[in-house]
Amino acid sequence: MKKLFLPMALAALLVSGAAAQSVFEGTWKIDFSKIQFPTKPDEYLLQNGVYTCKTCSDAVPIKADGTDQPSGGKDPYSDTVAIKVVSDHKLEYTSKKDGKVVGTSTATISPDGKTLTTEFSFSPQPGAPPVQGSATETRVADGPPGSHLISGSWRQNKVGFAEDAAFFTYKIDGNELTMTTRMGQSYTAKLDGTEAPYKGDPGTTTVRVKLIGNDTLEETDLRNGTILSVSRMTVGADGKKAKIVSEDKRQNTTTSFEAIKQ
Repeated sequence: MKKLFLPMALAALLVSGAAAQSVFEGTWKIDFSKIQFPTKPDEYLLQNGVYTCKTCSDAVPIKADGTDQPSGGKDPYSDTVAIKVVSDHKLEYTSKKDGKVVGTSTATISPDGKTLTTEFSFSPQPGAPPVQGSATETRVADGPPGSHLISGSWRQNKVGFAEDAAFFTYKIDGNELTMTTRMGQSYTAKLDGTEAPYKGDPGTTTVRVKLIGNDTLEETDLRNGTILSVSRMTVGADGKKAKIVSEDKRQNTTTSFEAIKQ
């Protein structure tokens, strides 16, 4: 789920210093159609009744019998997950935290077995507004003989979210930047790299922000002291568009996308 939630987290990256308030301060919108996904594929395996996401950093093997199973204590968003095999071409997932549903998704493989489409609804924490959307992946390699069709390697090529997930706003007061999203994430951090709390997303607990030159901002996201990602945002000469390049330090992948000032 963290992977699907990633574009919303990346929205927090558009920040800048007091000298550039007139350029940066305001509301921005992510252009999901221009995301450049990692070239490294995702790898899933469902065999002998057990499902594993082999490239997910927080994942553990899960018995795919439709009942709530412990998520291994590594997932900051849920403590149980239920995986139901609907057919050879379809799986349903339900994630819970403290017994309350925080996420549901349906993964469907096309009749020719080459395309995987996931429809999802996910709340970063119980009671938070859900993030809804879909993601599409193209098969890179088949799974082992006798495994479910979802098994194998897949490369993501498209993601879409509900409208509210695309927007974020920030304000600058002196040397402090306050970021907020419509989905409930926020932080207030100094622009000198001082670590500050990140609110509304248990997957990210603190953030560090610093300026590089006049047009580039580097943000480091952490969870309990461990670096999750390092991202750099560069604003275009017209001040209306920004390109963000984010390095996932656990997955060793890179994602880039654009945002447009509203």
